[in-house]
Formats: sequence, structure tokens, C-alpha cells
Amino acid sequence: MEEQISDSVEELDAVIVGAGFAGMYQLYRLREAGFKTRVIEAADDVGGTWYWNRYPGARCDILTVDYSYSWDPELEKEWTWSERYATQPEILRYAQHVADKHDLRRDIQFQTRIKRAKWDEDAKRWNLLTDQGQKIAARFYIMATGCLSMPKVPDVPGADQFEGASYFTSGWPHEGVDFSGKRVAVIGTGSSGIQSIPLIAEDAAQLTVFQRTPNFSFPAHNGPVAEARLAEYQRDVNAYRQAARESLIGVPADKPSVSALEVSEEERAAVYEKVWETGELAQQIKFNDIQLNPEANETQRQFMHNKVRQIVEDPKIADLLCPTNHYIFTKRPCLDTNYYQTFNKPHVRLVDLHTQPIVSITRAGIDLGGDEPEELEFDAIVFATGFDAMTGAIVSVDIAGRDGLALRDAWSDGPQTYLGLMSAGFPNLFMITGPGSPSVLSNMMVSIEQHVEFITDTLKHLRDHGYDSIEPTALAQDRWVQHGNEFADLTLLPTANSWYMGRNVPGKPQVFLPYVGGVGRYREICDEIVDRDFLGFTLDGPEGRQSNDGVIRPVKPDMMVTLELIEEAGAPPFESVPVAEARAMAEGMGEMFPPGPEVGEIVDGTLPGADGSELEYRLYRPASPGPHPIVAYFHGGGWVLGSHSSDDPLCRDLCKQSNAIFVSINYRHAPEHRFPAAADDGLAAARWIAAHAEELGGIPGQLALAGWSAGANIAAVTAQQAKLAGGPDILGQVLLNPSVDGAMDTRSIRDNAEGYTLTTPLMTWFWDHYCDPSDRSNPKASPLRAEDLSGLPPAMVITCEFDPLRDEGDAYAAALSNAGVPVRHLQVEGHTHMSVSWVDVIVSAAFVRTEMAEATKDFFAPRH
Repeated sequence: MEEQISDSVEELDAVIVGAGFAGMYQLYRLREAGFKTRVIEAADDVGGTWYWNRYPGARCDILTVDYSYSWDPELEKEWTWSERYATQPEILRYAQHVADKHDLRRDIQFQTRIKRAKWDEDAKRWNLLTDQGQKIAARFYIMATGCLSMPKVPDVPGADQFEGASYFTSGWPHEGVDFSGKRVAVIGTGSSGIQSIPLIAEDAAQLTVFQRTPNFSFPAHNGPVAEARLAEYQRDVNAYRQAARESLIGVPADKPSVSALEVSEEERAAVYEKVWETGELAQQIKFNDIQLNPEANETQRQFMHNKVRQIVEDPKIADLLCPTNHYIFTKRPCLDTNYYQTFNKPHVRLVDLHTQPIVSITRAGIDLGGDEPEELEFDAIVFATGFDAMTGAIVSVDIAGRDGLALRDAWSDGPQTYLGLMSAGFPNLFMITGPGSPSVLSNMMVSIEQHVEFITDTLKHLRDHGYDSIEPTALAQDRWVQHGNEFADLTLLPTANSWYMGRNVPGKPQVFLPYVGGVGRYREICDEIVDRDFLGFTLDGPEGRQSNDGVIRPVKPDMMVTLELIEEAGAPPFESVPVAEARAMAEGMGEMFPPGPEVGEIVDGTLPGADGSELEYRLYRPASPGPHPIVAYFHGGGWVLGSHSSDDPLCRDLCKQSNAIFVSINYRHAPEHRFPAAADDGLAAARWIAAHAEELGGIPGQLALAGWSAGANIAAVTAQQAKLAGGPDILGQVLLNPSVDGAMDTRSIRDNAEGYTLTTPLMTWFWDHYCDPSDRSNPKASPLRAEDLSGLPPAMVITCEFDPLRDEGDAYAAALSNAGVPVRHLQVEGHTHMSVSWVDVIVSAAFVRTEMAEATKDFFAPRH
């Protein structure tokens, strides 16, 4: 039957797709703000995922205290949940109660789908066509379709041939299913399988579970809401809700601060046992490196394996139920009631699809292949095969943006969004909890409310300021996607074949879909974007256009988190305390960092300084047989702080990667020894090392220089002084974030003055302690001021985007190159002065140290 397309067009301010918790709250907010709004819903009632997913055992995995709206104080008082984890019928009743209380159904059009959506650039409207032939023109089009609402089509041959009853957990019959006396197959052991299998087993005569990949599951310990938890919540509801908004996953919980590898095996076991007994998703991660470090993760994974083996009586079945192909928490763990115990029942069988793959579903059942082919007959098959998560429901609609660009084409290599809220080229199209937002890594209620409130406030802003449309800029969107990917890559999550990565759907782009940075941090980002006049958005209207292009989080995620932790620690600025206290602070900070890699040998010694005094040094020798080339290394610390051992992790790393000896020199420090003491010590140390290369285990004539920050200043000065003095011969120089100009009059000194650990006030403090203003134009203090840079050894110069010293380092690299010196200049995006030196902390900067080591090897390579 052909659809009857209406000639009339209904004009609305906003159309919302989906009447789940997101769509209902968005309707309430927009209606309250005076926008003429309609919700389009495919079902015949509200509830969204809780309307469709009625399979046996369907429950929320967030405590009901947390999985509820916070915007209606009366609702919080009048609704009481019966269990810790509410069942699907109770959650659906809750949704229906909200719809009744706020009369939402009068603006919801049920049993209707949007067939097409096309942006009209001239009218600044979305032209929509429903499957009923209805035409709607709306200023704003809001997708509240949910993250888990598009069922994944089973990739099983012959699924349509089966003559028995077929059921999908994502679309369970409303009247329920009686499996009494039936031979039942369940395909899939994800969340819906784990929840439904124990209940199906209670009724079925035979139950066969087909498993491709086992998943981790904790016992839910369901029952009435604990009085203590209720009391915690009721003591101060507003504070509790605010804590949830500021938390990592949208549930109040303490942030773990200890590594799993820092405690004893007994302490770990006690922690994991308590987690097992607690049965709460928000309480499962108790160590700060479980999602970051494979070794740490393995400790909890093995605990879980042991629990399964204690419960499941057949060792072979227990082994099959223990996940070995992914780390714990790289997929969302399940909460269950007697899932593992079910496999002790004599009428329940587990089939491993790796050894007995499904060849085909037949009229009578399922044929298995592998080493032991079988033909199994069933009365019913349950497909617990999951969803095309996060993007499936959005791209299933024919959405065409500016210039006819199809959203599914724009996302052909993975979803491209800004904040998971909007997509460039699709003005006024919003997505609630879309890809690129915390969404499925969070308590969805908290994330839904935050997005709805952001969208509502944005629409009110547009109306109040005379704008017709809003759209993210390409730069803001590209960098947000990059930020999200880089954040995910710091974790173990992308290593799993999970629906977080789209790997459960054949042909779907494999990119990490949710934002891993956390609910609280994400909220702060969204708030800051608004406070900065909608940074990254273009707002357009008859009275003008505002395009505030930019990047919201340009610092690399691991450095960003580290800067946040430093700020939270609240330590006083170095420049605000006496030198002795600053040195103690710096030494204490250094002890908090990982030690760096093992090297062949570390030897401490002394060498004569320029004034004849003894200077301490630390020698790092590679594990490979010698002799080796030698690098004289000068530590950072603004000529005031640090020592021959303060850059220990960096020296270890460079020694190991370059296969060269590194000798770190403790030159004389200011203010006790002002300019030119440190500079003179640099040349004296280089001369001594060159003269004693053989006894140090080095190769005579193979000497290079390296340094970081003020140490890079000394290295650069030493290279210049060695040239002027006629030796020693220097084969190369590696200058990491060099301080090369005491004038401190550059854009980066101003732009990066605060917030990146090395601040402009601290750099001023360093210079004031080291060198009088009248001496700062001397090339021994400011090597950039040298009149002739020709003939200097080849250089690698590394500068970082958010370093106050960036521009002078760039200028020195350019000056060297202009003087004919071979230069490798690495400009590092998204990093700070400290990033490269923090080995095993800022992992996104590890490539820079590799580049430094490669440059060092090149200095010593034979010349033909």
C-alpha cells in the first residue's frame, strides 16, 4: 500500500524523536520554555528502551536511587522503588507515571516514525516526513532515540528458516512467553542473555546457550533498597544529586587514588571480595589503574575467574565462562542473579561457538560445525544478540543536512560530532547522549538531564538573541573527535571487541563511541563552551552571524588530567617560597613519579667544574655490550632546582632507546652560584667527559649534548663555547624545551603564562635568581643572541605548544637552520613544558622521547 503524503505542512518549533526518558524530559523543558514541540514515537506508549525490552529478568544495572529523574522534587518524594535494581515493568510504570503527572502524552504522537528529514537552508527549517505521510517543518530536530534502541540483526545463516518460535530480547512479546516443557536455545551471552538465561532455565525442559564471547558479571544481590543507602540519599538530596553530576559515571563514588600494584595481594583480594559482595556498578573499580594498566587489570580479572570456578562445578564449563580475550571493564560488566549457578543444572548446556560454530539455523533447530558437528532441534530460539549501539538509531533515518549531505555518509568513517550533541553540516540537529558524550559509560539519567538542559538553554539563547540556527565548526568538531579518541587510547577500553567500538556489527566503522573523560569533566567542558560565547559553534540569524571558532580542550588528555590533579593538590607556587623549600618541593614531587625503565648500569661519580669544585654526575649505561657513544646531559630546573638525578626517568628512557651512555651533570646552581657558573660548568664537564670517554666505557670522539629547559640552555651554550674554544668536538645537540632568550618577550610567554606548571612568573623567578638583567643579552646566558651560529653541531630542537618557552625555542631552531646547521625541529601539539620529561605518566608524549633517541643515534651514525 502506497503512503498517502499530505499536502499540508505543520509548523513546529521542535520535533523530538523518541519518548523514552530523554524525549520526555526534553518535551517537558521545551514546552515549559514556550516552544511548540511534538514528540514522534514508534511505540504506542512512553518508556523507550523500557517499553521494548521486556525479556525475562530485564533490569537496570544502576541503583534505582540513582536511576531516576532529579528535576522534579515532588516526584522524588512520591515515588518509592521496591528494589535496589528495578525490573523493566517497574521502570516502565515510573515512566508512565511521569507522563501522566506532567500530561506529556498530549504532545506525543505514538506509532509513528520519521521517514525523512531534510534541512532547508533558505527557510532554516527541517522538513520532516513521517511514515504516515505527514509533513512537518521544524526549526529544531532533536534525536532522543537512545543509545541501545536499534536491534542488531542476527548474523546467523538461516535465521528466517526456523519453524519454531523466534524471540528477540530487544522486542519481547508484551504478553510474555511460557517456555514450560520447551527445548530452548539462547544465542548470545551479553547483558540481556545473562539476565534472561537463569529465568528461562527455570521453565524450559532443555536450555542450550550458544556463547561466542563470555562476559564478566557480578552478583546483583538484589532486594529492597538498603536503609543506609536511602539514608545517605535522603540526608541531603540536592547535595547527593550534585555529587552525581560531578562524578565520573553519574553516581556518587570516591575517586580511587591507589594502584592495584601498590598494595599486597591480601589487600587486593579483600578489596575485590568486598566489590563482589557489594553488587554496585559504581563501586566495582577501586584502584586507579584498573582500566589503564594490563598488569593491574589482570589482578581483578583473575579474581573474577576464580569466583566463576568456585561457583561452576564443571571445570571445562567454568573455563568457557571466564573471559580471556578482553580485560575486565573494557566491556560494561553485567549484574546477574544466579547466572553462573544456572550452568550447574543438568538440563542446561553451554556451546562454545569457537569450537562448534553455527553452520546454519534450520527449520527444526541449529546445525553446528567444527570438530564435533551436531544437528540440534529446538522449540524456540531466543536471540540475545544486542544492538547497533549509539549510532544505529540515528543513521537509520534518512537525514540530509546542508547541500544534501546524508548523515550516514558524513559518518561513514565513524560518527563526527561536537560534544556528542551536534554534527557539522547539520544545523539545528541535536542528539541527546550521542556518540562523543559520556552516555553509555554513565548513569544515563544524569547524562540525559545534562544534555536536555544544555539543548533547552541553547534554544532559548538563540531565540533571545535573534539567531535562527546553530552548528559546530569543522575545527571544533575535528578536534573534539581527536580529543575523545586520544582519551580512549590512554585506556584499555579500545582493546576489546565491544559495542563501544562498534565491533559487534559487521561493516560498522571501528571507532570508540562514548567519551571516557567522565560525567563531571564533560559537564564542565559544556559549561565552559557556553561561558566562552559558544566556543566552537556558529550562530546565524537575520541580524548577524557569530562564529566563535576554537578548540575546547587542546591539551592532550593525559596531560590535562595531570594538570587537574596538580591543581587539586593545592601546592604553593615554587616562586612563592624560599629556594630551599622550593628545592624540597621539587624533590618530593620527583619521588612521586615512576622510576623509568631499567638500564644496564647506573654509576654515580664526580668531575671537576669550571672553578675546580667537584660536580656530581650520574652515568646511565645501556644493557648492550660497550663501548658506547656518550651524551653529556644537563638537567632542567631553571638553574635553581634539580640535580644530576632529578631527571632520572628521562635519562633512563633516552639511554635505553638510544643505546648511548648518558652522563647527567649536577652543574652549580643559582642563587648561590649565579651566571655564568652553570654555563662554564657545562663546557668544563664536556671537556672532562671527552677526555675520559674510554674509562667511562665510551667511544672516544663520540660525544653529543642534551638538556631540558635550563639544561637545554646549558647544552646550547656549551655547543657554542666548544666551537669558539676549538673543542671538544660535539657531534650533535638535543634541546628539549630550551630557554634561550632572557628577554622573555614572546607571544608564548604571554599566552602560556599560567596553568601549565611552568609559568611565566616562575620563569621570571628563575632568571632573577640566575642572571642580572644586564647580562641576559650575553650569548652565554641567551644563546639565541649569538651573532654567528654557523658551524655548530646538528641539532634536534623540541618545542611544546603550551610551553611559555615555545616561541624562543622555535626561533632558535629557525636561527640554527638559517645559519646552515642541520636541524630537526619537532613542534609538539597539545603538550606542555613538563610533558616529555614525565616518563610513564604522560604516555602521549612517549613518541617525542623516541624521536630524541633516534636523533641521538643519527648523530653517532657513520658519515660517508
